[in-house]
Amino acid sequence: MKKWAGLLAGVPFLFAFDGSGRFVDFATNPIVVMILLSAMLTGFILELFTPGFGIPGAVGTLALIIFTAGHFMSGDAGILTVLLIVTGVVFILAEVILPGGIVGFIGFLLFAAGVLFAGASLLWTAISLLIAFMIATAALILMVKVLGKEMKFFKKFILSDSTDTERGYVSNVTRTDLIGKVGRAKTALRPSGTVVIDGERVDAVAEGVFIAGGKEVAVVKTEGVRVVVREIES
Repeated sequence: MKKWAGLLAGVPFLFAFDGSGRFVDFATNPIVVMILLSAMLTGFILELFTPGFGIPGAVGTLALIIFTAGHFMSGDAGILTVLLIVTGVVFILAEVILPGGIVGFIGFLLFAAGVLFAGASLLWTAISLLIAFMIATAALILMVKVLGKEMKFFKKFILSDSTDTERGYVSNVTRTDLIGKVGRAKTALRPSGTVVIDGERVDAVAEGVFIAGGKEVAVVKTEGVRVVVREIES
């Protein structure tokens, strides 16, 4: 929260800096535009690997604010252009929660369209966006393939705990303790029914086709909760 507050507190400074149009000249400078777009995309990519809201996210957000505000104040970008950029960013972030690629692809198209419409020079803005995309992609490959980092951002939405036997979780209790024990059929087993073993009623399956009620049985094997019994010949 402190980082967000500090970032938002700097927004009025950007407009105050524009006392003589210096902020607009700075934010719309072709070289600065390329740097802002690169910092924006790379910052958002690196933020995916940062727990909470970190410096990369702050840098990317600040670059987005400077780019959008500068072009809006210069008259190059209108309300529709700003909405395209913001909606694109929202869609790209939504891709984390709604995987599949379509939402993220649409978000990138909206974002790219907003940036291109905002630029004073369509050609230079397109080149700057392409360079920024290549830098951000290189940063992503570096983090995943070279450094082997995991995306911390995804852990907020994905259940990472596994319910396996190594962690003490079992889906069903295997009654291996009953193997070899002798009991009596409480009901007829055709082939399933109920037997009583050491005073405990147990659902069981006959090894053969049928065991009549009252017959003495022995547990020959267990398969999960499935208890297989065999009739003891008298």
